[in-house]
Order: sequence, then structure tokens, then C-alpha cells
Amino acid sequence: MKERTTKLIGIVLAAGIFVFLCGTMNAAEAHHKKDGLTLQERLGKNLYFDTNLSEPAGQACASCHHPFSGFADPDSAVPVSQGIIPDRFGNRNSPISAYAAYSPEPYRDEEGLFIGGQFWDGRAANLTEQAMGPFLNPLEMNNPDKRTVLRKILRSNYAGLFARVCAKTLRNTDKAYRCAADAIAAYERTDELNQFSSKFDCFVASAGDAGAVDMSTMDGYKNMGLSDKELLGLALFNDPTKANCAACHLSSAPDDGSAPGAVFTDFSYDNLGVPPNPELLALPGNAGWVDYGLGASLGDPNENGKVKVMTLRNIARSAPYMHNGIFNTLHEVVDFYNTAADTTKWPAPEVSDNVNRDELGNLGLSAEEIDAIVAFLYTLTDGYICQ
Repeated sequence: MKERTTKLIGIVLAAGIFVFLCGTMNAAEAHHKKDGLTLQERLGKNLYFDTNLSEPAGQACASCHHPFSGFADPDSAVPVSQGIIPDRFGNRNSPISAYAAYSPEPYRDEEGLFIGGQFWDGRAANLTEQAMGPFLNPLEMNNPDKRTVLRKILRSNYAGLFARVCAKTLRNTDKAYRCAADAIAAYERTDELNQFSSKFDCFVASAGDAGAVDMSTMDGYKNMGLSDKELLGLALFNDPTKANCAACHLSSAPDDGSAPGAVFTDFSYDNLGVPPNPELLALPGNAGWVDYGLGASLGDPNENGKVKVMTLRNIARSAPYMHNGIFNTLHEVVDFYNTAADTTKWPAPEVSDNVNRDELGNLGLSAEEIDAIVAFLYTLTDGYICQ
């Protein structure tokens, strides 16, 4: 107890010095934009990219959720992310952190479907809870406790900013740690992660409702930013008698105005019947791993094998694909959706319960149509300059 108290006093005293020098943050400062970010968002950005916050140093949030990879893991050589300890790997593919801000806190819809939350299995209710996890996960950033993380923050070149933003929490380790996670969540809600700046967005700005594009009206959308092949892909994507991707990856902006454009997910959970990934199972610590997804998170066998429907934005930059990283190309992904029910072509599902065979697995898409859908998916990459 004495050692624990001494450590906490050290944190508070160090923070107190910064508060004295910089002053506490008032409401006006909290919302003051500097280079497009509030003080809280700027703190969150510093935390997100700080490679000194792992144990040992060398790994940041951005290491597995990097802007150049659409805020997913830039290392596509392995199906899951490597932790700061060389022989430790996670057992799930790092999802795109961009656009995760639009996922609501978990609830059951009118059909009883689980919606929202964070991570592949929905175990975190919101971005703050999600941000609190990796720092302490031995398979990721490997810090032994919250105090260790806070000490590193207080030794950083943005310690004064932390002290100002989190001044009211500094006498309580749990509250100070949560304040840091709140700042990361605030940064993840900014335009830097949620750009809506793809070729598709340019098309929508010209054409209006992308959900209205179908086979019979394609000619009316020529010369509005998408090629013939990309237009065909969008039409197939939306068509409930063809690929029907939009059933879960909505191509229109939410009706409630929560996002300025399509987020390309309904934040539901599904078991697609994805096979186990031998490369993942061969990694240290993963032998025999079976991912029950939402079912394990909720303790409900009726949800076994279901994982989060992730956004398709920036999907072309975020290989490998699926929760276990089994597919390396978008063509493989679409081909699997098309033919998953063919047991002579694909291995048995990782989890055979609750497999969705109503909406995928026997779509009857031609090779040309698969190529068109893949071409459309490439239009969802941010950073496109509208013509």
C-alpha cells in the first residue's frame, strides 16, 4: 500500500507542476480549435501516435491503425497484429479505426439483433472503453498497469497539455487514465479519421442518392465521376437480387443525420462462415484458437461465430481481410461471398453455428461482376481529389 501511494503521489505532484505552469483548462479553451483540433483532440492525437506508451517503448495506437493503411495495420505480411513483445501476436485482424466513431453504444434492434459497440466482438461499449484496452493488453502494448501509462504521459513533450485537459482527474489514477482514453476517443471522432473524401463521395455530390443507382438507371449516371465498371459494381452492390452488399454495408448516409455520408456498415454482427486461418493458428499462442466472437463476449451460444460488420471505407488499403485475416485480396473476399456455400471449394467454417446462408454463399455472380464490385470498393478510399 505504501509503495502504491508513493507512486500515485509522484504522479499527482508531477502533474501539479504542469497545471501550475500552464493553468487549468476552462470551457472556452476546451472548445478552442487549433489547427482544426480542440485541446482534447490534440491531446488524443499525441497519445494516438506516441510510440513511448508501450512496454518496452516502440508501439503506438497508430502502429496497428495507421493513416497510410486506412487506419488499419500497415503490416499485411501476417494475418493479425504483432505486439510490442516480438513473439506475441493477437488473434484477430486489426480493424479500421476510422469511422468507428459512428458505431452506437450496444443495443438490440426490433428484430433482436445486437447492434453497435467496438471491437470485432462488441466487448467495448464505446471508443473510450476501446481505447483503454490496448495499453494494458500483454499481446499489444503490454503495460503492467494504468500508473505506468500515466507516468509515461507525464514524461512526454505533451505532458502540459495532458495536465490541462485532465487537471480535474489527476488525483485519481482511474479517472486520469480514463481522461486520456476520452482524449483518444475525441481524436478518433475528428475529420482526420472520418474524412468522407473518396471518389465515391465525389460521385454522390454530383449524382445525389447513390442508393438509387441500379441496373436500369445506370445510363443516367454517366460522367458523374465513376467509370462504367465502377458504376456496374455499385449497382450490383445495391441490388438485392445480385450481390446485395448494401443489406449490411449501407451505401447511403444514415437517415438520422449522424454522419455526413455513407459509413458502409449497419454495425450489426454476422457469421459469414469464414474458414479458420492456418497462418493465424500457426502463430505463437494461437494453436487451437476458435473465435466465437459476439457469442463469447455475451456468453450467448446463439451469437456464436458472429463478428462486427466493419466499414468498407478505405478497405482497399487494409488487407488482409476478415476477422482472422484469411483473405489477402478483395477479389478473394467477393469470391467467398459469392460461393461460400460450395463445400468443395471452401473449407468448413471456423464456427458452424449461426452461419448466414440467406444473404450470401450462392449469389451467382460472374467473374466480370466480381471484378466490377472490387473496382467499386476501390472508390471508397479517402484522399481523392474531386474533378
